Amino acid sequence: MGDDLRSPAGRPARLAAWDGASRPFVTPSLLNCDFSKVGEELDALRRDGVVAVHLDVMDGHFVPNLSYGAPVIQDWRKRTDFTFDCHLMMSDPGRYLDDFVKAGCDIIIFQIEAVPDPTGLIARIKAAGCRASVALNPPTPLSAIEPYLDSLDAVLVMSVMPGFGGQKFDASVLDKVRALRSGRPGLWISIDGGIKPDTAELAVAAGVSQMVVGSGVFRPDGNYAAALAELAEGIRRGTERGSAPAPPVGPPSHE
Repeated sequence: MGDDLRSPAGRPARLAAWDGASRPFVTPSLLNCDFSKVGEELDALRRDGVVAVHLDVMDGHFVPNLSYGAPVIQDWRKRTDFTFDCHLMMSDPGRYLDDFVKAGCDIIIFQIEAVPDPTGLIARIKAAGCRASVALNPPTPLSAIEPYLDSLDAVLVMSVMPGFGGQKFDASVLDKVRALRSGRPGLWISIDGGIKPDTAELAVAAGVSQMVVGSGVFRPDGNYAAALAELAEGIRRGTERGSAPAPPVGPPSHE
């Protein structure tokens, strides 16, 4: 692992690795890892075949919780060449964007609810060499992001309200995934919240490219390899479901 890949300058190579990974794939959320041994956690994830990690940045204002900020991420960047998929759950992400770019984040995700007109923010993210992604909460309709889809690199569909891990998956958001996938076949779509093997199957069948998983990977027994293998099985089933031909449409049965 070269030093360059563990610095902001390594961003193009990290994004190339992201693009080259077999999808759909899982990005573990470090919010659920053991912060007292993050280096060991990152090494374990690498050994278990993970290609990127997800960073949940919470400001205690947009969401009712606090996590970590750019200085912590900067220290983690020195420790790993993982692609950093960074979700800014913040009321004013533009104010701190430069800090997260300099810290070594590669994909910057902001909430449409916090930035209703993100035209300028998207341009700033892309000008910095990062990918721009927008997240929308379960109650938020797709119409809120439709004007910006042509300029975005990805969309994160939240399947729980952001702020806390371990919440129950809201299956109704899969209608958004299906609509996005149908209307924009090449769009990168991720999903976050309540992802377990069974919900991973549903999400993949609907058309997601990436699943953000916290407690579903960092489980109490510490066996991340087993957790990832179970998620991979759910992904396999979902891929088979998603590629299956639709049943023929015929007259209603009178049996």
